[in-house]
Amino acid sequence: MSATVLAAPAVAPHAGGGGRLRRMKPMLGVAPFLLYTALFLLVPTVIVIIGAFQGDGGSLTLANFRELFSQSVILQALVRSIVLSVVSALIGAVVGAVVAYFLSTAAPGGLLRKLITSASSVLAQFSGVMLAFAFLFSFTGRTGLVSRTLNSWFGIPEPDVNYFASLAGLIIVYAYFQIPLMVIIFLPAVDGIRPQWREAAESLGGSTWVFWRRVAGPLLTPSFLGALLLLFANAFSAFATAAALVGLGSPLITLQISNALTSETGNGAPNLAKAEALIMVLIVAIVMAGYYWIQKRSSRWLG
Repeated sequence: MSATVLAAPAVAPHAGGGGRLRRMKPMLGVAPFLLYTALFLLVPTVIVIIGAFQGDGGSLTLANFRELFSQSVILQALVRSIVLSVVSALIGAVVGAVVAYFLSTAAPGGLLRKLITSASSVLAQFSGVMLAFAFLFSFTGRTGLVSRTLNSWFGIPEPDVNYFASLAGLIIVYAYFQIPLMVIIFLPAVDGIRPQWREAAESLGGSTWVFWRRVAGPLLTPSFLGALLLLFANAFSAFATAAALVGLGSPLITLQISNALTSETGNGAPNLAKAEALIMVLIVAIVMAGYYWIQKRSSRWLG
């Protein structure tokens, strides 16, 4: 009995340290991600929250939000950003879902599938200033090769140079990267629909419409809605494309924030900009919470 009592303290520290080290190993693997998230997501968010409730002297105040909701220009920019995000997300989701469905019917290792998925991966990232100038140089002015060709062949009038700065023009430009992003996101869900399910439905006398309405449709709906929310957040936070197309105008909330931070007249309002950014953070947080909930249901159904 006494030997057992004396031996225990010599072993316990080594075993405890090894146990803690083993428990910490998984955390060491994700440490770079946690550090990155803290530096580039949590810290800026905290700065935005604190600044949104601060006045010029550093005191706590709600004046930034009173000014935000009293300026019709800012409210119109917020509404226009939501409309742009909703419409471009709907176009991207519907067209991208159709493309993803046809891709799912192609051979898994076929050239067509590889070509379209690779192109979608590239085009989904082709946004910002490059995309804006690509549209301007392709569809407007003397360099508008596409618009001049359509005009000479079919008589389609060339769009005005300011067309892509309008809400309709921005929707078209945004759809350019929303559609391929939807293809990448939605294709795995469509691939999850097993051929045996269609065969079972047909063996029971169900038509194609019945299969999509009662089997595939309900299974794909959560993934579709989740992808739709992701596209909305993607368009809502986009900045460089609209900034390059619109220039000094401020039709979107992201451009309003930029103007409040970098006013050329020296009348910048950084705390007002942080209040506007906080409204954006709240909207995106609500959307992402919905996306997480829908994806959780989708993974449970398809798993």
